[in-house]
Amino acid sequence: MRRPDAQDSSDTEPLAADHESPATTQPDRKSLLHPHKDYEKTTPLSLLLQPFQWLQMLSHQLNTSFVVGIFLVYGLSQGFSGSFFRVVTDYYWKDVQKVQPSEVQLYMGLYYIPWVMKPVWGLLTDVFPVRGYHRRPYFVLAGVLGTVAALVVALSGKLAVGVALVCLVGITAAMAIADVTIDACIARNSIEFRSLAPDMQSLCGFCTSVGALVGYSTSGLFIHHLGAQGALGLLAIPPASVIGLGLVIYELKTNAVVSSDKNIKVQAVQKLGGAIKGMYQTIQIPQVWKPSLYMYLSLALSISTHEGQFYWYTNPKLADGPAFSQEFVGMIYAIGALASIVGVLIYHKLLKDYPFRKLLFFAQLLFGLTGMLDLIFILRLNKRVGVPDSFFVITEECISRIVTRIRWIPMIVLSTRLCPLGIEGTFFALLMCIDSFGSLTNKWGGGMVLHIFHVTRTDFSNLWLVVLIRNILRLATLSFIFLIPNVDPSETIIPADLLGNTIKSGEDEDADNLQLVPFNEEDEV
Repeated sequence: MRRPDAQDSSDTEPLAADHESPATTQPDRKSLLHPHKDYEKTTPLSLLLQPFQWLQMLSHQLNTSFVVGIFLVYGLSQGFSGSFFRVVTDYYWKDVQKVQPSEVQLYMGLYYIPWVMKPVWGLLTDVFPVRGYHRRPYFVLAGVLGTVAALVVALSGKLAVGVALVCLVGITAAMAIADVTIDACIARNSIEFRSLAPDMQSLCGFCTSVGALVGYSTSGLFIHHLGAQGALGLLAIPPASVIGLGLVIYELKTNAVVSSDKNIKVQAVQKLGGAIKGMYQTIQIPQVWKPSLYMYLSLALSISTHEGQFYWYTNPKLADGPAFSQEFVGMIYAIGALASIVGVLIYHKLLKDYPFRKLLFFAQLLFGLTGMLDLIFILRLNKRVGVPDSFFVITEECISRIVTRIRWIPMIVLSTRLCPLGIEGTFFALLMCIDSFGSLTNKWGGGMVLHIFHVTRTDFSNLWLVVLIRNILRLATLSFIFLIPNVDPSETIIPADLLGNTIKSGEDEDADNLQLVPFNEEDEV
C-alpha cells in the first residue's frame, strides 16, 4: 500500500511517497512547524505573514492539492452552501410552505439523514470503485445530485411539501457525499502527521467560517430580491463546482488484476466484510466508544429551539417582538460567522495543546451558561435595562459562535485520532454519522418540546420555558465528561498496532491514493 507522506522536493507532487515512511520524516515535520524564530515574533508584519507562512507549511507538508481540496469542500460546498441553505430554507418553510415551527424542526432533522449515512458513502467509495476509480465518480454523483435538486425546487413553482423536502434532503446529501472523501484524507493525514491534526482542523474550521460568512451575508439580500424559492436556485452553483472537481481529481486506478466480473464482486464483498469487521472491532474498544458516546450525548441533549426563536424574532405582528428584517437576519448570521473565525483562532493559538477532557469540560460549561442569553432576550430583559435588540442579539450570536467553535474543533480532532489505518475514511465517516445522529436527535427533540409546550407560528408564550429546558440539558451533559480521555492531543489514545492492523492489508493495491490534480500536472489526467 502506498502511504501518503511528507515531501522534500515540491508541494505540487502527489502526496504518496515511494520510499519514505512517516517515521523517517518526523524531524522534517518538526522543523516545518517551527521554521524560523522570526515566525514567532509579534511584530505587525509577522502577524500579517503568519497565516501565509502557516498555509505554506501545511502545503509543503501535506501537499498543496490537499489544502486546495479543503478550501473547495469545506469552504464552498459546506461553508457557503450550509449557511445559505440554513437561512433560505427557514424562510422557504415559513413564507412559501407556511408550516408550523415544530414541523420545520422535524423536517430539519431529516436534513441530517444523509450525514447519518456517511458510513454508507464511505464504504461505497472505499470498496466499490467505478472503472477503477474510488473517488472521481462519487464526486461527480454528488455534484449532479445537488445541482438537479436545487434547480428542481427553485424552478418548479410551489411544490408539495413531501417533494420539496426530498429536494432539500437531496441538496444535503450532495454535501455529505462530497464531504466523505476529504474527511478520509484528513483522517489519514491526522494519523500519519499527528502533530498537524489540530492545524488541519483549524484550517477546516477557518474555511467553513469564511464560506459561512459569505453565505450568511448574502442570503438576506437574495431572499429580498429573488424570494426564498428563487434564492434556492443559487445552491446549484457549489455542487456544479463539485462536478468539475470530480473531473480533474488526480487518482490512481486500482491496480488489482481480476479475470472476471465474478472475481470483482467477490473481492468487493470480501473488502466490504473486512471493513465492517474492522469498524465493529474498533468501536468496541473503550477508548473509542466512550468519547463517541459523549459526542453523541453532547449534541443530542442540546435540543434545538432554533425554529421557535426564528419564527418569534421575524414575526412583524407581535406587539413586543423584535421583528427583524430578512437583511438583518442575514447580517446577524454573517457577524456570527466572523465570530466563528475568532473561535478558530483562539483554539489554534491558545487551546490546541490542552488535554481533551479539561478543554471540553470548560467549553461545555460555557456553552450552557451562554445559552441563558437567549432566555434574557426572549423575556425582553435586555429592553428593561436599555440594551437595544440589535446590539444584544449580535453580541449573543458572537459569543455563542465562539464557544461553539471552541467546543466543536477538539471533538473533531479527537475523532480523527480514533480511526484505524486501512479503514480511516469509513471509520471517520462512522464517527461523523454518530455526531449527525446526535444533531438529528436534538432537532427532533426540540420539535417535540416545541409541540408539547404549544409554540406555534403565532403563540410564543412558552418559548422561554423551552429555552430554559434546553440550557439545563446542556449543563447536564457535564456529568458525562468522564467519558473523554484525559490526554493531550499529541499523546497516543489507541495502541499503534491496533490503529495499523485493524484491517490486514491484503488489499494494498486499493489504497487511498486520492489527491487533487497538482497544478503542473493537470494535462496528465
